[in-house]
Amino acid sequence: MPCYVRLLFLLLCLMLVGESRKHRSRKKRWSASAETHKPGKAETADAAVLVGKTGFEIRTVDGPLSKKVVDGTKSRKMKTTHLLQIDEHDFTMRPAFGGPAVPVGVDVQVESLDSISEVDMDFTMTLYLRHYWKDERLAFPSATNKSMTFDGRLVKKIWVPDVFFVHSKRSFIHDTTTDNIMLRVFPDGHVLYSMRVTVTAACNMDFSRFPLDSQTCTLELESYAYTDEDLMLYWKSGDESLSTDDRISLSQFLIQKFHTTSRLAFYSSTGWYNRLYINFTLRRHIFFFLLQTYFPATLMVMLSWVSFWIDRRAVPARVSLGITTVLTMSTIITGVNASMPRVSYIKAVDIYLWVSFVFVFLSVLEYAAVNYLTTVRDGKDRKLREKVREQSQSLPCSCGLPHTKTMMMDGTYSEADANSLAGYTRASMAAEDASDKQERMVVHLTLDNESAGTKKKGIRGFRIIQNTHTIDTYSRMIFPGAYILFNLIYWCVYC
Repeated sequence: MPCYVRLLFLLLCLMLVGESRKHRSRKKRWSASAETHKPGKAETADAAVLVGKTGFEIRTVDGPLSKKVVDGTKSRKMKTTHLLQIDEHDFTMRPAFGGPAVPVGVDVQVESLDSISEVDMDFTMTLYLRHYWKDERLAFPSATNKSMTFDGRLVKKIWVPDVFFVHSKRSFIHDTTTDNIMLRVFPDGHVLYSMRVTVTAACNMDFSRFPLDSQTCTLELESYAYTDEDLMLYWKSGDESLSTDDRISLSQFLIQKFHTTSRLAFYSSTGWYNRLYINFTLRRHIFFFLLQTYFPATLMVMLSWVSFWIDRRAVPARVSLGITTVLTMSTIITGVNASMPRVSYIKAVDIYLWVSFVFVFLSVLEYAAVNYLTTVRDGKDRKLREKVREQSQSLPCSCGLPHTKTMMMDGTYSEADANSLAGYTRASMAAEDASDKQERMVVHLTLDNESAGTKKKGIRGFRIIQNTHTIDTYSRMIFPGAYILFNLIYWCVYC
């Protein structure tokens, strides 16, 4: 091997040995600097105190090139769960398991009443539900006696009351942007558990006075698993445990009052349970129904009375007016019932609408009676005219003769003329003929005895029935008077 090749190989080996020595010395320098900045006992104590106050540790590492802040929450030895000693207890058991019942105070703040549904008989409410109890297993030492606040992630690791809503149809805890759950733990073990809930619950409504009614709905809270021997639910501050937002309002109801009650509920298979009640009374606004139901129905009834002032011979006008009012009332009744549950009893609005419908229907029947009687009388008058015409053609004329009672019948005559003929009988005609037999011939246009007698009875005894003008005249007074009387009785009873 040539000499210059050996020389190059020797130089390469020397360079590698030098680089390795530099690397070792650099590593020793960094390790030594880290050891020189280890915290002392005082610093460790300060860090521990800081953990007790805030729940996380802050440490600084000074080096020749940088200053770094270390987050103490990444240290397993200083976890909050270890501070609360969660891993040392079995939180599937209630506090003081095997001992007396755990008292759990409850208070509620109603945020809104979202809707009241008559068809489904339910209501929807959004509220803040808070529980208060003491669990000594969660007690922790604290020099400042300050509480610690957590979100819903810690709730899954400890014991909380299993309160549910009785008779609820749907309910959920709001989860925007995270679960709306708050847990606050005090050093002595007292716990505040709060959540924001929207619940839809059943409400047994009585519509016998609808829409002049008041409804009382109830939201019921109860423990699902624990009887009164294990868990005692109570209102934390009595009636003051329930608070409402002053801005709560409903379109159809006036909120009269909120109040709370409590009692025991018994189940035959499980036992007695404490149950809390949130009661609220609602009174319905009547003005909406006055505009949408009562006023239109009243106007339709009044419109049906217009036919009493229309001539009875105007058949198209009176019939079309009657049919229009009847169909309009049917539409109003159908629209009201479509927005109501199918209850088996009569509501106040049903009474008003159906009585109004009867008035409208009677106005149609009134014209049917008038038209029928008019047709019957016209038929009788037509027969009478034909009979008189036949008699006038068979008898000689008495024109120009004085002291005779005659009448020229040209096919048209008034009711007064027909009445004047009623008392003109064949007997009187015979007497006149006997006295003036030789001087003149008299022709009398009269009815026979039987026809005259029947005509007299009809005019005197049944004048109201046969006189269609009289029926319309009486209807103009009877219909409005009866309807006004009905309204007075209705509003006095239901208002």
